[in-house]
Amino acid sequence: MKALKTPLFTLIFALGAITVISCKSKKLVQKPVPVENEQTYAPKPQPAPAPKPAPKETPPPPPAKPNYNFNNIQFEFNSAVLRTSSYQTLDQAAAEMKKDPTVKFVLNGNASAEGTPEHNMELSIERANSVKLYLVNSGINGDNLTVKGYGETKPIADNSTEDGRILNRRVEIKLNN
Repeated sequence: MKALKTPLFTLIFALGAITVISCKSKKLVQKPVPVENEQTYAPKPQPAPAPKPAPKETPPPPPAKPNYNFNNIQFEFNSAVLRTSSYQTLDQAAAEMKKDPTVKFVLNGNASAEGTPEHNMELSIERANSVKLYLVNSGINGDNLTVKGYGETKPIADNSTEDGRILNRRVEIKLNN
C-alpha cells in the first residue's frame, strides 16, 4: 500500500491512462462500403418503341330520338280536373318534350256525348288547358303548345256505352305538323 502513495506509481498510472486513450483514438479507418443506389442497378434504357397509330375516333351516338307517342289523358265525367293517374303519363310527355324544345304540339280536348254540344265544346277546351297548364308547370314552353277543343265530334269509342264514354273523355297530345 505504501507503493501506491509513491510519486513513481502516480507517474506510471498517468502514462498508462494516456496510452489507453491514445490507442482508442488511433483506430484504423476502414473504407466505406459503396452505397447501392438506383443508378447502380438501373436497367439500361431501351429504345422507345415506335408510336402506334391513333385509334380512329368513333362519332358519339346520336341523341335518343324523342318518343312522341303519348297515351291519352283521361278525365272524369263533367270535369276538367286531371286525374292523379294521369300525372305519370304527363311527366313522361314533359320529359320527352324537353328533348327537343323546338317541336310544337297540339293538345286536342274531347268530351263524351253527354250534355249539350256547347257545354261539351267548353269542357273539351278546359281539359286541354288543364293539360297545358300541367306541362307548362313542368318546364315546357307554353308557346309550343296549342289548345284545340273538339267537344263530342271526334269519339274514339261508342258513346252509347259507359265504357265508350269514359274513353271519349280525353286529351290527346299530337305533333303540330
